[in-house]
This record gives sequence, structure tokens and C-alpha cells, in this order.
Amino acid sequence: MDSVKKAYLQLHLAVLLYGFTAILGDLISLNALILVWWRVLITSVSLFFIIRFGKALVGIPRKLMLQYMGIGVLVGLHWICFFGAIKLSNASICLVCMATTSFFSAFLEPFILKQRIKPYEILLSLLVIPGMMLVVNNIELDMMLGVGVGLASAFLAALFVTLNKKLVNEAEPFAITFLELGSAWLFISCLLPFFWQGNSEMAFWPVGMDWVYLTILALLCTTFAYYLGLVSLKHISAFAANLTVNLEPVYGIILAWIILKENEELNTGFYIGGAMILIAVFSYPFIKKRLEK
Repeated sequence: MDSVKKAYLQLHLAVLLYGFTAILGDLISLNALILVWWRVLITSVSLFFIIRFGKALVGIPRKLMLQYMGIGVLVGLHWICFFGAIKLSNASICLVCMATTSFFSAFLEPFILKQRIKPYEILLSLLVIPGMMLVVNNIELDMMLGVGVGLASAFLAALFVTLNKKLVNEAEPFAITFLELGSAWLFISCLLPFFWQGNSEMAFWPVGMDWVYLTILALLCTTFAYYLGLVSLKHISAFAANLTVNLEPVYGIILAWIILKENEELNTGFYIGGAMILIAVFSYPFIKKRLEK
């Protein structure tokens, strides 16, 4: 198996695991900010053992460490918005919003990575907009804030994936993951006191099955999936990676139907809009291959 095919296989496995993330986020009873705090804490502790108690960080220049930590802040903000969108709407709506990641990536990647703009990527990204409008027009008004937060999450995802693409070859993947997720935990820890002032009655400690869901979320859907996604970026573009990650709504929405019964909350127009977004996503590899020939 060549390196590119292996990279796509790794990324698809990561996306399958990402598909469980929204479901677990809906099942966990904690507020979005506190949920993410626990998620990155458990993940960072597991990574600390994997990187041999910090030995893997030796030799990484301080400037590069700070850059990875800055990306980690973006990851933390992305996850807060992601779980916030789920709490404000539902898992299916959040996942469809995440399908717009490629739209943002088509503009961010040429700017950040100093690459030429690819017209077909812009065109495919613009094709996402009608589907997104159809989704928005077919949901309840009280879920609109969730859509806005979900789109912010998609933008942040496109931004940190593109920045990771730029720096992924500068250090060992697990070391990068530890620095990014560890800094996400530190950042959220700084936010907690301000959040707590207006939400002092909010539950902080997980209860019952929350512990099980958080462990699965942290170790399988974060540590392992994030590592696979990072490794795959060594051989595929950030735009292609973001398009592949857009499979997450397919897995997630199917799981939401089965586990959360969300098909009862959404109408046909929502699913037509979601299908339009996914068609634009899936057409990318075929159009790219044809144009490159």
C-alpha cells in the first residue's frame, strides 16, 4: 500500500471515530465548556504517558512549541463551539454545519500555505452554500443560534487543520498532539473562573455514565483519532483532508437517527440540504483527478 492510500485509510478511520463525537457530546450531561475541559484533560494525561513523560518534546525549538500551543488554543475554541452547537440545537445540525469546513479551507489554505488558488476548489466550496441555506430554512427558529456556533466551529476547524498542515513535519505527531491538546486544556482552565461567576450552580463533576462516555470520547475519539488525522496530513492536502472529514456528518447523522432518534426533530428539507452539501464534498476527488489529467 502506497503512502497516500495509507494516509486516506488512516484519515477515514479517524473520521469514523469523529462521527461518534457528536453522539457522545449529546449523551454527556455536562455544559460544553466543562465537557471540553474534561475531554482535553483525560486526553493530555494519556498522551503524557505516550510521549514518555515529556522525553519526546526534547529538541523541539521553543518558537515551534509556542506555535503548536497557539494552534491548540484554536482546537479548544473549536471544540467549545462544536459541543455548544450540539447543546443549542442537536447533533445532526451541528454535523451538517461542520460540512462547510471545506468552504473555509478553500480560502484559508492558499492564503496560509502561500499556494495558488484552485478555481475548482472555490467552485465546489460555493456549491455548499445552497445546501446550507436549505438546512437553515428548515429548522426551528430556536436552533438558529446553534447553526451560527456550528459554522464558527467549522471555520476554526479549517484554520487549525491548515496550520497543522504547515507545521506537521516539524515534530513527532504524538508530541504535537500533546502540545496542542495540553495547551487547549490550559486555555480552557483560564476561562473556567470567568465562566463560573455567572454559572456557579452548573455541574462540574461527571456523574454515572458520563465517566464512560468521557473516557471513550477522550481516548478513542480524540487521542487515537487526532493522531491518525495528524499523520495523514503528511501525505494529503489540508483541503482534501477537510473534505474527507466531511464524511463525519454521514456517520454522525446515521448514528443520531439510531441512538438519539433525531429524525423525529428534522424534516425532509433539512436532509435534502444536507445531501446537497455532501454531493459537493464527494465530487471533489473525481473533479480533481479529471482536471489533473
